[in-house]
Amino acid sequence: MPLLRVVDRDGIEHEVEAKAGLKVMETLRELEYGVAAICGGMCSCATCHVYVDPDWLERLPAAMSDERELLAELAHHERNSRLSCQIEFTKDLAGLKVTIAPDE
Repeated sequence: MPLLRVVDRDGIEHEVEAKAGLKVMETLRELEYGVAAICGGMCSCATCHVYVDPDWLERLPAAMSDERELLAELAHHERNSRLSCQIEFTKDLAGLKVTIAPDE
């Protein structure tokens, strides 16, 4: 199974198995150091906010307008901010590195 590299809020990097075809959020919400994902992937709460490693950012599909609008409202928004519910994990993303953003 492909690996996803996750940096938790304490700065510790973990390698976890991720299933292709699922959203990154679906893997992260199962981790004790992961994301809350309160809305379940509906792109309405931003509790799955992550920072994508700059080396991976260009490999992802562009954020849609609803994701960009929600991210722009966050206090901890950065250029590499994404909602993990909007990133479908594929085999091409094996090794993707994300950092869990601070709670809002």
